[in-house]
Amino acid sequence: MKTEHRTFAFKMSIRPGMEEEYRRRHDEIWPELKKLLEDSGISEYYIFLDRETSTLFAFQKITGKGNSQELGNHPVVQKWWKYMADISISNPDNSPISVPMEEVFRL
Repeated sequence: MKTEHRTFAFKMSIRPGMEEEYRRRHDEIWPELKKLLEDSGISEYYIFLDRETSTLFAFQKITGKGNSQELGNHPVVQKWWKYMADISISNPDNSPISVPMEEVFRL
């Protein structure tokens, strides 16, 4: 049986000048966070950077019912948000300000 994938895309922003630190922290993503994302059905997760605007574009392929934006109550996610808050444009609860994006074309 073929697994059906959904897609989810959103954008976030980081503080100017923090691009390399953002990359470094994600290169060293915590194993427990990676496992949580995978266990939640996120089979692929890409983040792209627009250096001119410090905007991040994230894209996920999901086999589960949710997406990473729905894991905010998990202690590992809250710890990650706190860890990233100094370089991300964040809400008062340390969650990154993220804006879902609408799919307008698929080939």
